[in-house]
Amino acid sequence: MIRCLVLDDEQHAVDLLVSYIKRVPFLELTYSSTDPLEALAFLNTAEVDLIFSDIEMPELSGLEFTRALRGKHHVVFTTAYSKFAMEGFEHDVIDFLLKPIIFPRFLKSAQKAMTLIAGLDKVKVEEERKDYLFVKTEQKGKLIKINFDEIDYVEGMRNYVGIYKNGELVQALMNMKDLESLLPMAQFVRVHNSYIIRISGIQMIEGNVVRLKNVHGAIPIGITYKNAFMDRIK
Repeated sequence: MIRCLVLDDEQHAVDLLVSYIKRVPFLELTYSSTDPLEALAFLNTAEVDLIFSDIEMPELSGLEFTRALRGKHHVVFTTAYSKFAMEGFEHDVIDFLLKPIIFPRFLKSAQKAMTLIAGLDKVKVEEERKDYLFVKTEQKGKLIKINFDEIDYVEGMRNYVGIYKNGELVQALMNMKDLESLLPMAQFVRVHNSYIIRISGIQMIEGNVVRLKNVHGAIPIGITYKNAFMDRIK
């Protein structure tokens, strides 16, 4: 099921798209609004897959609204003005619906979105099944394979991260945020701005440090991470 949000400053336009969404079995209406700022606030609190957004809106245009999304959601633009089509596609939107929107054209756009989103979900699942990653090192053209179950912990450094596995240090040219997006975080937890540890490697917790089975010394637990960390291990 594709969760949808409808945004248009004219209520009758919102009502039309809502009625179309209800006719398509694989679409589900999550939210509709005539106010782009309210829509942005809603997106901060809820999961939405696809947004149908008007372009010409007085307070915040659809183009500005889409830029505020920072690529986190799929978008279909709706407008009465074809002149916006080229600029709209520059924002990597899925489709462009010209008003008045008829149902067959809407359905074609919805099917296009379904194909794209289903394809991305398949890639995501395949990535989650991987039990390793390749990292780039300072040596040009050299990639090192890292098995997730070999990692004891990761330390963020200035221009790279240090991956400690089986007593060996591998320096990878990436930042902590990039590595965190690649690791299966069901197996790992971030305990500090500079440290990610493998949960199964935890030996004990002493105050604001955590000790790992195969590691000498202790890993600090950052104040801002402690509550979330303790919730995870409980």
